[in-house]
Amino acid sequence: MNALDRLQRLGAFALEHLRGWGHAAYFFFDLLRVLPQSLRRFGLIVDQIYAIGNRSLIIICASGLAVGFVLALQMYYALVTFGATETMGLIVNLALVRELGPVVAALLFAGRAGTSLTAEIGLMKAGEQISAMELMAIDPRARVLAPRFIGGIISLPILAILFSAVGIIGAWIVAVLLIGVDSGNFWSIMQTRVDVLRDVGNGVVKAFVFGVICTVVALYQGYETEATPEGVAYATTRTVVISSLWVLGMDFVLTALMFSTP
Repeated sequence: MNALDRLQRLGAFALEHLRGWGHAAYFFFDLLRVLPQSLRRFGLIVDQIYAIGNRSLIIICASGLAVGFVLALQMYYALVTFGATETMGLIVNLALVRELGPVVAALLFAGRAGTSLTAEIGLMKAGEQISAMELMAIDPRARVLAPRFIGGIISLPILAILFSAVGIIGAWIVAVLLIGVDSGNFWSIMQTRVDVLRDVGNGVVKAFVFGVICTVVALYQGYETEATPEGVAYATTRTVVISSLWVLGMDFVLTALMFSTP
């Protein structure tokens, strides 16, 4: 293979991926176009919030509690060396509301709710339910995709807040009840040094952005998958991988934008 053949293959590879990015962007903006129609279907949105958010509560709360336990232990082992265990409450809170809450909740959301959405849409396509809606002049994006999109972007910020809250409670259990850190100091430094808008607010904004990413990726992979069992299985795998990479990449970008200035 000469240099010209390699250049042609590289160009074909780049064009194929650019075409895919363009198609995904068109899908996203077309989904935004039909959102006003879906807002009138309030019952469908509530059903999707229950299916996406409520059924993810167990894994979110259990993971948040475990992260709080481990984070408190690790912070104590690191801070006791410098005699700074009184700052444990502040560090745990900032770590959870700024980073761990939105990011870990988004990764769990992609693994649980994202794969469920992809499989559901993919099976509807394999069963020709999507085609049947189009034959009846029903826009499947307004009837099927948009309510799930709205449910996803509402659910993830709430789940991230619950993850952080449960994680802080778990850290308090370990720090105060097991290790013996002063409870008043644990809460007081948290109340005085954590800014609601800068810290908590930016964490919620992160969770909202991650909710858009995870939900759009899941719906796109399910809607564009091959109408075969193998295609649906492959689409669910792509949903987790692509969503996770986007969440981690956007977390760096958002952190640099939000917390670059004191």
